[in-house]
Amino acid sequence: MAPLLDEALLNDPDHIVKCDSRQTLLALATAGAQVRQAITLSHEAGIERVGGGDLPRSVLVASLGGSAVVADVLELLAEPGSPVPVSVRRNLPLPGWVGPLDLVVAVSLSGRAPGPLAVAAEAARRGASLLTVGAADSPLADVCARARGVHIDVGHGRTSSRTALWSLLTPVVLAADELGLIEAGESALFDTADRLDQHAEACRPTSESFVNPAKILAMQLAETIPVVLGDGPLNGVAAWRAASMLARTARIPATSGELPDAASQIVASFDGPFTAGGGRGIGVRQSAHDIFADPFLDGPAQPRLGLLLLRDAPPTTLTREQADAEALTDAVLQTAYDAGVRVSIVVAEPGHPLVRLAGQIAQTDFAATYLAIGLGLDPAVSPHVADLRDRTRG
Repeated sequence: MAPLLDEALLNDPDHIVKCDSRQTLLALATAGAQVRQAITLSHEAGIERVGGGDLPRSVLVASLGGSAVVADVLELLAEPGSPVPVSVRRNLPLPGWVGPLDLVVAVSLSGRAPGPLAVAAEAARRGASLLTVGAADSPLADVCARARGVHIDVGHGRTSSRTALWSLLTPVVLAADELGLIEAGESALFDTADRLDQHAEACRPTSESFVNPAKILAMQLAETIPVVLGDGPLNGVAAWRAASMLARTARIPATSGELPDAASQIVASFDGPFTAGGGRGIGVRQSAHDIFADPFLDGPAQPRLGLLLLRDAPPTTLTREQADAEALTDAVLQTAYDAGVRVSIVVAEPGHPLVRLAGQIAQTDFAATYLAIGLGLDPAVSPHVADLRDRTRG
């Protein structure tokens, strides 16, 4: 049977406190504060010394798990105008071309994640410049110190990389701006912090489910198999993060894609077994359940396909390419409606690309957490993840 979200649980403060044992909602609400603290910690650590102050030949970013999106965001922001290539590596082997002229960025909240730690150690052995972000007293910090790199502390009270994203991302953004790889300095970061604060206020636990955008989105996604689709590169990163949060936090398997490349594979699923047509193809629009269906006689209803579309803020003027992209997004939406797919849309508010991305991530992060709570799950504790760690511990 499809999971059933109990809306009353989303408005029950006692249930929220009991279910959210590690205060995930509170940690997400500190995102704006994380940005401001990370700016201070970055300057205290000498962020301006990254790479010796010189433009590197290339930049390679190592991050994985809950911090994997750090690399994706830097790659996104650098792509339009970076004078040097920016690439992503989750683990060894380190590409053979990395050497003394290159900058390697390794991110791990605990400073103990094997992938980033191994990449940092190998980069140091080759004489590459290092920037590391993680716990102060950690193997990652030690590797960076021995290589005379720059290590940025994440501060106290950060217990999960999923909820400490902005403590990890902010120093990397600052460093990239210092080197001239992107245009996202302190002004953009403070605007990002303000946008994150706005979402924390709108999505606070005491805000009722009929006005709280994250609770509304959680209820829309409940009882669906979600496909998260971004309408371009910026929302493609947000879509990947949303799918990851839905799976890891709400235990809902989710896939993600980015337009235009993912259009065909997403649309192809609309005439499959999880749409209203029941695998009989796109025909008559059937967006509602049969109100006469009896779950005891007819069996439980199967989960329905849900499309979560993340759209960027509409531009003031459209280029030909933007107009084509808008037309494709609208066509995918109309096809979804015709197939009876449950559609949810989150539209970014205007601002710097990092600010727009922050808003999309914040709303879907809160929604995934409320979805877990509404299903009676602890958003931070998964018994099966704990079992996996026990079985793979050396």
